[in-house]
Amino acid sequence: MGSNAPAGPEAAALTEIVEGVYAWVQPDGTWWVNNAGAVAGEDGLLVVDTCATEARTSRFLGALARATGGAPVRWAVNTHQHGDHAYGNSLLPDSTALIGQAAMREALLHDPFFDACPPFWSPSPDWGGVSRRAPSIVLDRGLTVYTGRRRVDLLHPGYTAHTPGDVVAWLPEERVLYTGDLVFHGLTPLVFMGSLEGALRSLEWLHAFAPDHVVPGHGPLFGAAELDAVLGAHERYYRFVLETARAGVARGHTPLETALACDLGEFRDWDDAERIALNLHRAHADLTGTAMDLTAALSDAVEWNGGPLPTRL
Repeated sequence: MGSNAPAGPEAAALTEIVEGVYAWVQPDGTWWVNNAGAVAGEDGLLVVDTCATEARTSRFLGALARATGGAPVRWAVNTHQHGDHAYGNSLLPDSTALIGQAAMREALLHDPFFDACPPFWSPSPDWGGVSRRAPSIVLDRGLTVYTGRRRVDLLHPGYTAHTPGDVVAWLPEERVLYTGDLVFHGLTPLVFMGSLEGALRSLEWLHAFAPDHVVPGHGPLFGAAELDAVLGAHERYYRFVLETARAGVARGHTPLETALACDLGEFRDWDDAERIALNLHRAHADLTGTAMDLTAALSDAVEWNGGPLPTRL
């Protein structure tokens, strides 16, 4: 995977992981380009996440309808608040019960990017004909949904990780795990609205599911044989960010100064490497007990990158 991989809405594809369990994978998984999925059963579909734009979400729902013979979308869950996983919610049928963690619902209701995306990306995202739609059903730590005899557990880790409201969808019989953005497979993780310590802690939680099939929030699907390597790469990255931030704070450096001075090493070739600036802002704020300035963090990522962050919407 990488920035030269096929991209654009037409590159997305629906994969049937096991019978009736689907992943919608959108290359190349960088800014605003997520994965989603769906679980089919006798009572209809549970959709896991939507997409950032009207065009991308419509492609996803259309492919799903064709694959399932137009099975009704009875439920949908957002794995977290970010727009690439939630802005397309309004394209779901009005009858679909939309589910999310309580903190996720509040964050989506107050998401400033939905109404006016700041000029940090190029080309500037155009969400299309979508409207803000937040979950009407909220969970705290867990909720189980059955579609016929098929069970789907919707689970929150119990702490802030990628965001305060992360949810995974776990099929215990099929051993399929939809991780949302607790996993970025093959590109730089993003934790600026969450917690580096929590994201690090979540890796052991994810490992304990012992999944046979993993649908990450971004990047290619993978299986049990790759689980240790993928989670191990995340662990090394999170520890690298934390250690780099501690050294920067000790020297009295700003997050941008720390980002510009650090050697990314094994992580330098990951897509969206500029997220080091954003993640260091998060770590710096947590280490110093100060509030993180989102606009300043994104401005620093643009400066680190030498220009606006590329999008493929």
